[in-house]
Amino acid sequence: MSVISEEHVRGGSVFKDISADDDDWQPTEIESLCMNCYKNGTTRLLLTKIPFFKEIILSSFSCANCGWTNTEIQSAGRIQEQGVCYTLKVKTKEDLNREVVKADSATTRIPELDFEIPAFTQKGSLSTIEGLLDRAVAGLEQDQAVRRATHPEVAEKIEEFIQKLRKLKEVENEFTLVIEDPSGNSFVENPVAPQKDEALTVTTFKRTVRQDIQLGIKADDDLDEEPAGNDLETMRNEVLTFNTNCPECNAPASTNMKLVQIPHFKEVIIMATNCDSCGHRTNEVKSGGATEALGTKITLHITDPSDMTRDLLKSETCAVIIPELEFELGMAALGGKFTTLEGLLKDIKDLTVSKNPFICGDSSTADRIQKLREFGEKIDKIIVGELDVHVLLDDPAGNSYLQNVYAPEPDPEMTVEKYTRSFQQNEELGLNDMRTENYEEKNNVPARPGQV
Repeated sequence: MSVISEEHVRGGSVFKDISADDDDWQPTEIESLCMNCYKNGTTRLLLTKIPFFKEIILSSFSCANCGWTNTEIQSAGRIQEQGVCYTLKVKTKEDLNREVVKADSATTRIPELDFEIPAFTQKGSLSTIEGLLDRAVAGLEQDQAVRRATHPEVAEKIEEFIQKLRKLKEVENEFTLVIEDPSGNSFVENPVAPQKDEALTVTTFKRTVRQDIQLGIKADDDLDEEPAGNDLETMRNEVLTFNTNCPECNAPASTNMKLVQIPHFKEVIIMATNCDSCGHRTNEVKSGGATEALGTKITLHITDPSDMTRDLLKSETCAVIIPELEFELGMAALGGKFTTLEGLLKDIKDLTVSKNPFICGDSSTADRIQKLREFGEKIDKIIVGELDVHVLLDDPAGNSYLQNVYAPEPDPEMTVEKYTRSFQQNEELGLNDMRTENYEEKNNVPARPGQV
């Protein structure tokens, strides 16, 4: 049995970047029971890091007695603050080759077949769309021999459904694959990155109490009341600090929070976290007001390197578009940020190039790596003013901002457009189901005895 070396433990590198060139970093081998023949087999564990996927544990079991093998992947990182849902329109056989990281907490659905794999019924896996279908077929076929002997009618219906699943691999008709993961640790490949994938929709959502319980998260029963007027005035003048954990190394850290009034805009909440253990720093911006009645689209024509110093507020609901590069960064990507235009472009480069998991290891191809490197070079040219482009901030909630250096006069290189949101945008913001009519009247009615 191999063990994790003392040198790695001393250096704090329990999880190491995945690499085929490091001969010293070998899997840990553990003798374990084979669940097929009930004799001893070997389990190999590898603790590693995949860029953007955080830390993972790869495990592989093999039995020399019966030949049975099994592999699985488990997330070793922290549970994300929001869940994630990937909706993929599978239109061609090439879509079946998309790589997928499916956590054990993810639910997989194919609406056209009314088929669902509930959460925690399968171990986490690193596979492809075709691999997910094959795994589902193998699971349904597992007890077919027993069913044919005991319940032949049920076995026949399951066989018919298995054939439907197998037929999906021919992609004769378009079908939809939905992966919903409340832990936020599942991913589906975008093969045209950094361009927008028209077939793939990524949305984030707030977990329910039931999902928090399933993930083992302890919910707080006591809800803090909204600060009164004097408390809000105190928050405007002070920096509040509260304890949290680092999103990278999970060590205790502190988060600073401050209410800031942006000139010619509105009030926002800036939250910054600094970790003394690993040096990680992050900042996040939340809107201090309500969703605006109209969406906002800001278009800036970059004509000079000095434009990179413009202050910029990107809310969580804001999409970033660079038409000349055919690039679009969807809602929720990068989260909320209060930075400069240069800082936003550098974050986009890091997300699409430096931290892209599908340009590393066996999943990378020369064409894909070259295309992403060229995109990174174009971003660098924009920053130094060598490329003439437009940057669009499209925020249906109306809570994003780009500095007007000519304020209060109009900026000749920037246009701000207000527009009416579509039904789909209201749906994504949760506004279609929100009812506020007579809210204050209902809220002021005294409760009857026994009524909450």
